[in-house]
Parts: sequence; structure tokens; C-alpha cells
Amino acid sequence: MLSTEFSGNVIKRNKNLGLNEYKFLLKAIVSSGIGEETYGPKMVFKNQEENPTLESSISEMDEFFFDTITKLLSRSRVSPTEIDVLIVNVSMLTTIPSLSSRIINYFKMRDDVKTYNLTGMGCSASLISINIAQNIFKTRKNLYALVVCSESLTPNWYSGNDKSMILSNCLFRTGGCAMLLTNKPALRHKAMFKLKCLVRTHHGAKDEAYGCCVQKEDDRGFVGFHLDKTLPKAATRAFIDNLKEISPKILPLRELLRYTIISFIRKWSGQSSIKGSAKPVINFKMGVDHFCLHTGGKAVIDAIGKSLGLSEFDVEPARMTLHRFGNTSASSLWYVLGYMEAKKRLKKGDRVFMISFGAGFKCNSCLWEVTRNLEGEGNVWKECNIDTYPPKTLANPFLEKYGWIQSEDISTFKLPE
Repeated sequence: MLSTEFSGNVIKRNKNLGLNEYKFLLKAIVSSGIGEETYGPKMVFKNQEENPTLESSISEMDEFFFDTITKLLSRSRVSPTEIDVLIVNVSMLTTIPSLSSRIINYFKMRDDVKTYNLTGMGCSASLISINIAQNIFKTRKNLYALVVCSESLTPNWYSGNDKSMILSNCLFRTGGCAMLLTNKPALRHKAMFKLKCLVRTHHGAKDEAYGCCVQKEDDRGFVGFHLDKTLPKAATRAFIDNLKEISPKILPLRELLRYTIISFIRKWSGQSSIKGSAKPVINFKMGVDHFCLHTGGKAVIDAIGKSLGLSEFDVEPARMTLHRFGNTSASSLWYVLGYMEAKKRLKKGDRVFMISFGAGFKCNSCLWEVTRNLEGEGNVWKECNIDTYPPKTLANPFLEKYGWIQSEDISTFKLPE
């Protein structure tokens, strides 16, 4: 686990950092919403940040793949030979043979299994994978689809001093998930969720949106993930366009009419031109019971919660996931969903709204219906003593331990041994 003490040692090992970068990192980590029990790749514990190997990158994936998929298939009582479709998304690692091929080889799947190996899709990749399975299910009946989501941090740890690229080290953590989907009518009674609708929005044609999240080299040749200051604006625009399309699919007609009428009256009366006047807001709780939000950071959760008019109870699953596991990229949504399940919030008939963002720039969302009461058995949160969540405080101990850096002067500063 990446504790405060260990994280501080990792930062000290980077000889490319100075006082200004330390101050920036302290501010970023303290305000990130991430706790002390998140997970990092083994290469960080082996002091290999600047020279990670391909073997370490693949080992990081293998360890997750084989453990998680084995548990899923065992719990579902499904044999690897029954899998008809395999969809794997790991955005920042490409191998030959592919990662999907490694899974097929390890589990000895059938030679006619259909595989899809996604890269470069970012944090929104899991809903893209779900969409691929959804489209396949429309053309073929009685299938099992295995969807695997993770991210390889080993080859993507940034060792330079560009502030826009250091930030990714503060936010992203090791994790992943595997899901089993089916369109077999005979298994309806075993299903946990039913997909009601899914909407994908892609703003890649807009230069500002395209360039706000980019993997690149800095001026000194260090490879990392650049997060531009235009990211919030790009995310907001993609989010709004996505909501415009999915709202009519998930909200009752009376709520849509209410919003339309209030908006028309406000515009007709001239209130829309008055600065500071309250804008009408759609009440998504009229069609949604639970909100599964992207854990891109504390600011992301706060912004989505505010724009949707959500309560602290609504955003709690996302906050706790960020605090306990960090941003695990495409798999983060499923940790959030797992929190709801472990807390026994999900009851038959409930509707769960998922929202994710990813490089490109993309915003994807979908609506699930809970098909039976869920107790959270075998859930990852069970290992985290779920009854202690939410904790009394989410305060980050970094400020207490390293706050003295804020008062240091660059002309006299010397990092303690």
C-alpha cells in the first residue's frame, strides 16, 4: 500500500524535483481525496520508476488477470470454455501477443472465442466495452461475454518535473475488475443488473478536447500523461452533450416537461439575461436511485455532484472509492458500484446511473436496473471492513507530515535525508 511515509520516499527518490515541485505535489495530494491504503505497482516498491521493464509491466497485468478472472468464474460457476466473447481494455500497455491472448492461453478458452483488445480509451473504456458486448448481443443469442478492465501503471510512471504530468502520479492507482455479461434468457434469475440504455459522446474533433489528456514526452524525454488546464472545460462540454442525449431515455416525461416549461418561462420573462439568477435544473432523482460517478479526483466528484444536484449520500460511494482505492482508471466505476452493493443499498428495481470520462475527449454513461436485492457477497469492499465507512474524516496526513515545505525558501532549501 502507498502510505504517506512510503509515498514521501518515492517523491524524494526523484532527483528531478525541486522545492516548487514539492509544494505543488503537497497541494495536489492533500486536495486529491486519496487515502493511505491505495495500491501501487510492484516496480515502485523495487525502486524501478525510471527504468521499468516490459516483464514488470506484463507481470502487473498477469497478477490481476489470473486472480480476478478465476474468482469471477468460480463464483459464477462458469467454465472458461463457456466464454464466447472476451473484451479486454488496458489503455496504456500494448503487448504481442495481446493481453487478451494471454488470458485465452492461461484459461485455455475455445479456439472460436471472439476477442477485442482495447487500448488508448482511457478512464471511459469500461462502458465502451459494455457497448461492444451490447452490440454483439443484438446479433447473436445465448452468449457469455467476459469484460476485463485494468490499467498498467508500471511503464507509465512519470519521473520528470513537468507539473501537468506529475499530477497523474498523484491520482492513478493499481486496480481492475472483471464482469460476466450474458443475453441468455435462462439465466435471467441469476443476473444482478440489466442494462437499460447506454450513450457515448466523443469530442475528439475539437482540438481543445483532444489535447487536454495526452500521453507524451516532456522536454527532457520523460514519458508521462499530460493533464491540461483546459480539461475541466472539455469535460463539462462533453458531460452536457451526453446528458442531453441520455436524459430523455432515463427520465419520466413529467420531469422533462417541467424543466422545459420552467426554462421557457425564464427565457420569456427575461430572467435568463440577469446575472446571478438561478438556472433551472433537471431533477435526475426522478428517474435514478443511485449515482455511480467517475472517481477522477475530488474536484471531479464535487463538480458532477453539484451539477446534478446530488446529496452527500449520493456521492459517498465515489468519495469512498477514491479515498480507499484512488483512480483505477476504467475499473473505478465498478469499485463505486461495489461500495453500493456492500452497503446493501441496491434493491430489486433500483436504477443506477453510471458516468465516466476519458481521454479523447469522451463522456460515456449508462443506466442499469437492479434485478434482485444485492448483499455484497464476495465483494472487494468486504475485505476493507465496510462497516467503518465512511470514516469520520478524510483528512490527508501529508499536510501534517510535510506541511513545513510550504514555508521553505528556494534559496536555502535542502531536503532532509
